[in-house]
Amino acid sequence: MDVLAQIDTPSVDWLALSPPLALLGAAGLALLGAVLVPAPARRHFSAAVAGAGFAAAAALAIVLFDRSPEQATLIAESMTRDRLAALAQVILAGVGVGAVLVAWGDERREHVGEYYALLAAAGGGMLFFVSAENLMTLFLGLEWFSIALYVLCALDTRRERSLEAGLKYLIVGSFGSAILLFGAALTYGATGELGFHAIREAPGADDPLFVAGLALLLGGLAFKASAAPFHMWTPDVYEGAPTPVTAFMAGATKAAALVVTLRVLVTAFPEQSEIWTVAVAVLAVASLVIGNLAALAQRDVKRLLAYSSISQSGFMLMGVAANSELGTSSLLYYLIPYGALSIGAFAVVVARERELRRPVTLAALEGLGWERPLHGVAMWVFMLGFAGFPLTGGFFAKFYVFSAIYEAGWWWLVVVGVLATAVSVYYYLGIVRAMYMRPSQVTGSVVVAGGSPPREPGIDAAVLAAVVVAVGSFFVVQPLVDFANDAAAALPF
Repeated sequence: MDVLAQIDTPSVDWLALSPPLALLGAAGLALLGAVLVPAPARRHFSAAVAGAGFAAAAALAIVLFDRSPEQATLIAESMTRDRLAALAQVILAGVGVGAVLVAWGDERREHVGEYYALLAAAGGGMLFFVSAENLMTLFLGLEWFSIALYVLCALDTRRERSLEAGLKYLIVGSFGSAILLFGAALTYGATGELGFHAIREAPGADDPLFVAGLALLLGGLAFKASAAPFHMWTPDVYEGAPTPVTAFMAGATKAAALVVTLRVLVTAFPEQSEIWTVAVAVLAVASLVIGNLAALAQRDVKRLLAYSSISQSGFMLMGVAANSELGTSSLLYYLIPYGALSIGAFAVVVARERELRRPVTLAALEGLGWERPLHGVAMWVFMLGFAGFPLTGGFFAKFYVFSAIYEAGWWWLVVVGVLATAVSVYYYLGIVRAMYMRPSQVTGSVVVAGGSPPREPGIDAAVLAAVVVAVGSFFVVQPLVDFANDAAAALPF
């Protein structure tokens, strides 16, 4: 007993770990349900458990935000407890609730429990990922949610496109993870440290290995953020994966990757800011140019939204390139309407897919605004939000990142962003034009056949919630900015 009493065990802050633990518990219950719950009730049970897990994680993250100090590390400096991680966890958990609502009405009969278990597990990994404080937990969190997403993309085994999407994401995602791991190894080799703050204070900043490690870390994170030129997997995977999974990836994966990118660069590599700010600015320009120009040629709506998400990465990377509290606040605020817009837009696509039982193209959206008034108006709001029009949070989101990057002296990047926004208006309003200004040519539609649209209460709830957040973030911008400012104060600028 005396020997055991002398063992120095690290203290565990269970409140800081509670959001990812809530989702781990939900994943375990969903897996048990896949075995123990009768087949007719399995889908509702698993969806309810996963939704409750995301809701509990969001509530715990809100408590964590309220009770967190400006910054504190825990568990042998492997994780951090601060308001930046807590606010990111709230956003990610909110996107997860939306993804569960979108998937609830799916008629799949196979792997139902496993689907929601993997969705909850991926969410738990993302919540763990955004609170990482050293290179080891960074990589563990990345692999935690990535492996779950690889399986989710290929879970619809009856569709060849789904299997192809899972394989492509596995190969390219593994390559990105290997790049990040190699960068972590070079950084550790140059400094002998794993913790972000310890790397910041370690000698060896002039070591070429250190700079190479920084470049590889940035490249590995850019893969997960779908930033060009590391975006090549995004259109194919977004198109082939089950659409509720695509919605979750578009809203959550990008948010987690960008928050962690900002934390790693600002905390561990402040002396190299003249290098990485330029690199991030180049990634932003490449994302804006490639994403917007490629979106112009798309007719499949999921591919169009995939390229749209690449261009949105460019706007959010401006907040990272600003390297300031204002830039951090602008990024965090941007993630709030962006998450709602992504979930909402893909929710409308899911509803149309289930109605037509085939992929949704621009032609398939013709007349949707008159056939389904709720979805039509909502999709209009989402497209205007992506384009940055007033009365949606997308307007202040873009204005905020432009202000941050202009204050940092990158006026030319503002010009590129404005031009990219002008280009994006064409394909965003092209969706609105198809819904309202072209007669429906769709055959096989329930509405065209003279029936009524199938009821999708889960999708309708997700769409309404997304509209509320997208529009509400325009009218209650100041409280959201205050929350973002509190979270930004956690980084050592």
